[in-house]
Amino acid sequence: MKWLRVLPVDLPDLEPLVSLPDLPHPFAERLHALVTDAGSVADLRRYFGTDRPPGTAPFTGSRFEALGGGGDHPAVADTVTAEDLIAVQTLSVTVPAAAALDLLEGHAGTQLSTLLRAIPRDTDMADAAEADLAPGSPAHKAWHLLREQPGIGWVTAGKLLARKRPRLLPVYDRVVRCAVGQPRSFWHALHSALRADDYALQRELLTLRQAAGLPETVSVLRVCDVVVWMRHHTDHQDVGCAWE
Repeated sequence: MKWLRVLPVDLPDLEPLVSLPDLPHPFAERLHALVTDAGSVADLRRYFGTDRPPGTAPFTGSRFEALGGGGDHPAVADTVTAEDLIAVQTLSVTVPAAAALDLLEGHAGTQLSTLLRAIPRDTDMADAAEADLAPGSPAHKAWHLLREQPGIGWVTAGKLLARKRPRLLPVYDRVVRCAVGQPRSFWHALHSALRADDYALQRELLTLRQAAGLPETVSVLRVCDVVVWMRHHTDHQDVGCAWE
């Protein structure tokens, strides 16, 4: 099944929180259809390698959460580490050397640590207050701080924050954006979708995680991301994609 969306192909990349006029995209409907698809459990198992055939390997992104004990481990939750920078590489993005050194040893890292200390570590997005994700929040400021670093685009900024706060902040890239549409605010749209109908989507994602045999260290947001990404990554095209 495919959806049609009328948008100019040169629409600039959007940040997670940005004000634009409403556009014709049924975000919640698309997301629900993808998550409840009959192939979702199999896709999760294939991605994370829980039932892979002998001689095959899981996707490198299956190590994104767990590498080095996780980016939200209490000992490192408020600091960017070298393992965080390797972790985002498993999701096919790279932080340029100059920006990496500044985040590890310089002023940018100090600024980001201050913001991370103000971002909840043990809160699921579905349970978060809107203020935790709103413009001007520490999370929003952290995203902008990362975007200001040389060579860090909106996708990489989001993946770094998802590594540090996997329960609260989602991975968001061009494949996912194409698959679910382009809401004015991805964070807000996903937050609302997870809470709608007495947290129906949140409960569905928890069920998928259990059915796929994944540990609780794989967040609900990551389950959602992988399900959507797996459905579309093979056919996705950056320009003129049929799903747009």
